[in-house]
Amino acid sequence: MSPAVLLELRHAAKAFGAVRALADGEIELRAGEVHALVGENGAGKSTLVKILAGVHQPDAGALAINGREARLHGPAAARDAGIAVIYQEPALFGDLTVAENMFVGRQPLRGARGGRFRLPDRRIDRAAMHDQAAEIFGRLGVPLDPAVIARGLSIADQQVVEIGKALSLDARVIVMDEPTAALSAAEVDRLFDVVRALKAHGAAVLFISHRLEEVFALCDRVTVMRDGRHVLTGDVGDFTPADLVRAMVGRELAEREPRATGGGPGETVLRVERLTREGAFTDVSFTVAAGEIVALAGLVGAGRSEVARAIFGIDRYDAGAVTVGGAKLKRASPTSAMAAGIGFVPEDRRQQGLVMDMSVQQNVALASLGRLRKAGLIRAASERGMASDWAARLAIACGRLTDPVATLSGGNQQKVVLAKWLGRRPAVLIVDEPTRGIDVGTKAEVHRLLADLAREGVAVLMISSELPEVLGVSDRILVMREGRLVAELARERATEEAVMSAAMGTREVPA
Repeated sequence: MSPAVLLELRHAAKAFGAVRALADGEIELRAGEVHALVGENGAGKSTLVKILAGVHQPDAGALAINGREARLHGPAAARDAGIAVIYQEPALFGDLTVAENMFVGRQPLRGARGGRFRLPDRRIDRAAMHDQAAEIFGRLGVPLDPAVIARGLSIADQQVVEIGKALSLDARVIVMDEPTAALSAAEVDRLFDVVRALKAHGAAVLFISHRLEEVFALCDRVTVMRDGRHVLTGDVGDFTPADLVRAMVGRELAEREPRATGGGPGETVLRVERLTREGAFTDVSFTVAAGEIVALAGLVGAGRSEVARAIFGIDRYDAGAVTVGGAKLKRASPTSAMAAGIGFVPEDRRQQGLVMDMSVQQNVALASLGRLRKAGLIRAASERGMASDWAARLAIACGRLTDPVATLSGGNQQKVVLAKWLGRRPAVLIVDEPTRGIDVGTKAEVHRLLADLAREGVAVLMISSELPEVLGVSDRILVMREGRLVAELARERATEEAVMSAAMGTREVPA
């Protein structure tokens, strides 16, 4: 007799404006199984999970829970339906105990008190709360003290508390989103024991991980997603790591964007030597030459953006050195980086790249105020001239340069961030996710711009989670995994499967 199907999602679709995050999502979760969900960045996994959590409502598709059609109108509805999501970074109240975190908002209360009228006693029954928490931890096989304060718990223990909370809510479907990303090997082993205990008690566990070795060590079945669509579902034992990588990156070669070649590398401009920051990245070394586009690839959480922020001086690093044109930069000093000729286009353009209430021309001029200032005042004519020049060169579509940058589309906002740094004529340009959230036409324009900069001799360091972009734009590809550089691929031998195999640490490199 096959296990009962606890949850089934079919043909789910979800769009955010013009961006179609999920086109045809499917998942089936059975009682007493651990089901892996894998796919590269942007495959639609997070959107699918948020539909199961009640955070997003699907535009199309059908959801059935315990064989009955259901619609989750919010996270509370998902919890009531027996679905719990354990995120990579648990959100506990640090000043409360473990037991209080597990039962917050629904603590057991003491029985009635009083004489003749038997008034209810609204005091929390702490003994009962601790006993219930201890019983759940016993079922999980984890010796965690319910009375300990949550602040100071390891990430692994915090996750166990979240799992305990889910069990206290009688959750039958437990979703774990990258639960091992911040855990040590010993903590991963303990988490696996907890997951196996959940499985033994009949729960369905959806396990999302970029680490394929974990999928093969723990999971019974696996579902692969690609470009917002369900690709395959099957027993884990029927696949090899290379099979899953092929399924995740299985675009046809014709779908790749054309390679944008630069004018050929010149002298080394940016040199990063043994850069280390505890807990983020370790012993990272590489160079970028004039006229070269180097891509820093890897999965979310691999440390790519952290390295970029350290190079530009936003974040301090513990060891190593960054030199530009042979001159060593000061640590944690964006001013030093800018003076040396580095420009930095951050991943989050709205929060880190732009001042949304300021005008287009003011944002373009932000990084060049020193040149535009006279007697301590910004020359409006110079600011306007600079913005007008770059708006024309980058084809920034806006009503007036004095309009707030918030009124522009995402693609045009990205062009404004690029204009801000290109106005300084940088020797090195770091671009973090340069085309995230912009349309295909603007994406092609940004790619052409990066190629033009390389031909003009700029050293470009690009961070991207889109493999076609990495392969189509870069001259060299550096792959990071868990804070370390694990591979360097020349353009001639770089493939999507090779990059993903390095990023995911698979021992078997696809042919």
